[in-house]
Amino acid sequence: MFTNQQMSNETTSSLPKYLLQEHKLLQEFISSISNLPKEKGMVVPYLYQYQGFWYPPRLLQASILCQKHFQARNTDIFLVSTPKSGTTWLKAIIFSLVNRKKYPPKSRNHPLISANPHELVPFLEIKLYVDNQIPDIESFPTPRLFSTHIPYFSLPESVRDARACKIVYLCRNPKDVFVSLWHFTNRLRLKEMGTNSLAHVFDQFCNGVSIVGPFWDHVLEFWNQSKENPDRIFFLKFEDLKRDPQCFLRRLAGFLGCPFSAEEEGFGMAEEILKICSFENLSGLQINRNGKQSSGEENKAFFRRGEVGDWKNFLTDEMTHKIDEISEKKFGGSGLFF
Repeated sequence: MFTNQQMSNETTSSLPKYLLQEHKLLQEFISSISNLPKEKGMVVPYLYQYQGFWYPPRLLQASILCQKHFQARNTDIFLVSTPKSGTTWLKAIIFSLVNRKKYPPKSRNHPLISANPHELVPFLEIKLYVDNQIPDIESFPTPRLFSTHIPYFSLPESVRDARACKIVYLCRNPKDVFVSLWHFTNRLRLKEMGTNSLAHVFDQFCNGVSIVGPFWDHVLEFWNQSKENPDRIFFLKFEDLKRDPQCFLRRLAGFLGCPFSAEEEGFGMAEEILKICSFENLSGLQINRNGKQSSGEENKAFFRRGEVGDWKNFLTDEMTHKIDEISEKKFGGSGLFF
């Protein structure tokens, strides 16, 4: 990945051929989007604004490719969120829920034991369409499970138009999203880059300049769509899932067309799924303590605390008031609140 700085000729000359090609494609793409608005990034040098939202160049390239080529099926299931909203946890839950007959939660060969949730429910723009590749997804088992951070109106047309295709949208209190994002991006930065200033990143976040930000616009698009199409879009708050996981797991099962049978309820299937997908279990697995993503990120970077209200340990009263004020202004009259 070329995420931290533009490489010099001396550096690139020693790269393997496939990395040289990746670097060349990315640099050509950056030249093609040079006229787009740009702002300093938290990890990459710049974020670029496209269709109203901000992207690192590599993700923007993949998102545009996905827009052009992805063809949805009516049976597809999409997990959508802004970054750091609890995506890893919900990926594990939905994978285990949909595949519970093939992989019972107590089975010794359950995929979660040997694979990170991000490998089991791949991102369209981070995993599948990245680096100018068009993946072969026709062989994926039904229902195909995908995830994305792409805003609603930038999704492929086939996803927005597919009447039976299901979307689960996960959101989280913006104060916790910001704090988690600040921690996560600092983990991705090279040591010589130092730590991002909390105050600087906070100002960027409030101004909407974060990965697929503005956060509030992203959330509001899906909230409004979920009210218009409740049979297609399940809008879920991280805080509600934490508060009553069994209730919302059952609601998810019904929404996805795979409700628990009386027999499954009798032997505690819901409880077993939540147990294998718990933060404590997932974060303790060898694959998540020592493994890495194919793109190079350490799996343990996706498991920090997973708590509600951690923002209280980092934000000043002034910061808290500012985010609350923005939320009230953006969400006012929509019926959405945190």
